[in-house]
Amino acid sequence: MITTLLKFIPNQSISMVKELLAVDNLTVKVKNERKTRHGDYRQLPDGKHQITINSNLNPYRFLITLIHEIAHFEAYTKHGRSIKPHGKEWKQIFQHLMLPFLRPDVFPNELLPLLAKHFKNPKASSDTDVDLALALKQFNPPNDKTYVFEVPLGTDFKLYNGKIFKKGQKRRKRYECVEVISGKLYLFNPNAEVKVLD
Repeated sequence: MITTLLKFIPNQSISMVKELLAVDNLTVKVKNERKTRHGDYRQLPDGKHQITINSNLNPYRFLITLIHEIAHFEAYTKHGRSIKPHGKEWKQIFQHLMLPFLRPDVFPNELLPLLAKHFKNPKASSDTDVDLALALKQFNPPNDKTYVFEVPLGTDFKLYNGKIFKKGQKRRKRYECVEVISGKLYLFNPNAEVKVLD
């Protein structure tokens, strides 16, 4: 398990991650990309605990996702089922676990101020922190996707699920986009990855 993980995370984080994963009843599996999540945590029917993480994440997002899910495991172990999945107990544990990793030998300098800001009050997904999400995406391998904020007004684009939308005006933080088939209005985060249609 640990050996497989090592190729997905920054080198300088390896010893700290090994320490966090030195738990008997926790396994971590690397999965093919899932469009709706970067990773997840759950307790298995046999009482053991499992974390899964997408294999297509860049090393920095992989590490953040791994620590996010380890925080779920620790929150569950300490507080049981009665807490909210991303409530104050989880946030405190996530902050505590992440702090030792917020160093220039683990993360690039341009990410550190954004990470420090994000971890003052971490959200259920780092994707909702637009500045951090865009900064992290710079480290992804090149692909043919575009961000919604880059799509010209009135242009059609396609999502991973095949649905086609027309880009509209920006509201305060998100873009109004109309689904072409249904005519329904949806709001998109600026950093949503889409494929522009010619």
